[in-house]
Amino acid sequence: MGIVNVTPDSFSDGGQFLDPEAAVEHGLELAAQGAAVLDVGGASTRPGAEPVPVADELRRAVPVVERLAQAGQRVSIDTTKQEVAAAALDAGATLVNDVSAFRFAPEIAGLVADAGADCCLVHMRGEPRTMQAEARYGDVVAEVKAFLEERLAVAVDAGIAEERVWLDPGIGFGKTVEHNLELLRRLDEIVAIGRPVVIGTSRKSFLGKLAGGRPADERLPGTIATNVMALERGASVFRVHDVAPVADALAIAAATVGP
Repeated sequence: MGIVNVTPDSFSDGGQFLDPEAAVEHGLELAAQGAAVLDVGGASTRPGAEPVPVADELRRAVPVVERLAQAGQRVSIDTTKQEVAAAALDAGATLVNDVSAFRFAPEIAGLVADAGADCCLVHMRGEPRTMQAEARYGDVVAEVKAFLEERLAVAVDAGIAEERVWLDPGIGFGKTVEHNLELLRRLDEIVAIGRPVVIGTSRKSFLGKLAGGRPADERLPGTIATNVMALERGASVFRVHDVAPVADALAIAAATVGP
């Protein structure tokens, strides 16, 4: 899953692809590098991010979704807003990636069901603006697993076929470095829920901290390492900025993981 951020403030590439032409070109480049899904987002979900007005998110994301879908790409919309999800589905998106797991706008579940689309449900404490202040758990893996099981049930109750639901433990979303590491160590427990597990570690701050303070543009080695570990522990979708090198690493690792 290649990341196409159409935002001014994303943590590692904010402003680089704010122009729709640049975003479409970037998405097509990621597809050429091996991305099976292009995840388009018009609002940053980085820690501390401020909410984005619906009109701004629509203006940023929907034209890019439409152009990429018209170019024959499979497109995901990264949003928590009903209006944006609806417009993106109408524009050709076939997957809604909701970091709130339908908590902020429960109506999105019905939109996904009616469209026969797929969805990705992400674990997050609170909201992006405040989530790091809520990084308190007894057993982070057990609590994340219980949350994802509950949100999966909500999606199915809303009419979404279970086989259309992906689950994401939300690395970095209201979690400390140790929480992120524990989720990676015990990722097989999340995989045991039985749905495709999405892993999103790409360029995230905990990788920089573990590598002695690397800035976002120097976190590719950590991104590769965590995605390879996640593959070995059962993850099947890898949301990344740097598609080509991660795809190569995963192809090589996959050759050693089972038949």
